[in-house]
Amino acid sequence: MGFMNQRPELTLDEARFAKVQLPRRIWSVASIHGQAEQLAELHRQLIERFAPGDRLVYLGNYLGVGTAVRETVDELLRTRRRLLAHPGVYEPCDFIYLRGAQEEMWSKLLQLQFAPNPRDIYEWLLDHGVGPTIEAYGGTISAGRANVRDGPLAITKWTSSLRANVHRSAGHRDWFASLKRAAYTTAPDGGLLFVHASIDPARPLSMQGDVFWWDTGSFDLLDGRFNGFARVIRGYDHKRRGVMLDTPYAATIDGNCGFGGKLVAVCFDPAGQVIDRIEA
Repeated sequence: MGFMNQRPELTLDEARFAKVQLPRRIWSVASIHGQAEQLAELHRQLIERFAPGDRLVYLGNYLGVGTAVRETVDELLRTRRRLLAHPGVYEPCDFIYLRGAQEEMWSKLLQLQFAPNPRDIYEWLLDHGVGPTIEAYGGTISAGRANVRDGPLAITKWTSSLRANVHRSAGHRDWFASLKRAAYTTAPDGGLLFVHASIDPARPLSMQGDVFWWDTGSFDLLDGRFNGFARVIRGYDHKRRGVMLDTPYAATIDGNCGFGGKLVAVCFDPAGQVIDRIEA
C-alpha cells in the first residue's frame, strides 16, 4: 500500500478536485438515484441544522434508477440558491457536487457515437440504470436502440437532442459541468477525503481514474491512512451493505436510496468524527 500514509497532494487539478474551504463541519449526502421527494425532505431537515461555517458535499449518483431525475437536479439547484440567499454567510464554493457512476454513464451515453461497439455499451448502460435519465431528458429507450442500429450519424442526432434538452433545463448544463471527481479538506492531522464509491490504496489520488466510480473491492482494503487523510468518506456502495461508520479510516454513508432504503446525510467534524445524521 505505497500511498497509504503519504501526505495529501496539494497540487491537484482544481477542475477535477474540490478543496473544502475552512470547514467548521462538513455535511455529506449519499447517493440519491432520482428520488426527488426524499431529497426535498432531507433538505428540509438539513436547512434547519445548517449553520455558518458548515460545508455541503454531495457524493454523486443524483440520476438514474428513480424517475424524478430532472426534479432531483432542480431540487439541488433550488436548495443551493436558498442557502446562498443569506448574504455573507455562504459562498458558491461551500457547496460541492461529486460525479457519481450514474453521471459518468450519462456522459458516456452522450458520446455513444464515438464508441467502437455502441450496441453493447448502450445495453450495458441500460442494465446499470441510465434508462430513467434518458426518458427524463426527452428520449426513449426504444429510440436509442433504433438509432444505435442505424449507425454513428443517427446516434449523433439522438444524443444531440438529449444534450439540447439538458441545455433547455435551467441551470442543468452548468451544474453537470461543475461536477468534481473528489473533494478534500486539509488539516494538520491529515484532513478528509470525499469520494463517490471507491479509491485504490495502491494509487496516488491524482491517478485513481475510474476507480472513483467502480468499486473492485479496493475500498474494503483501507486499513490505514490513504495519502495521509484521516478518513475517506464515500456515498455509494455497489454491494449495498448500508451505512458503515464504525471503521477508523473509512466511512460509507449509503442508505440504499432508490432501492427501498433511506437517503442519508452525515455531518463530520474536521477530524472525521460523526457529529450528526439525517435520514429521509
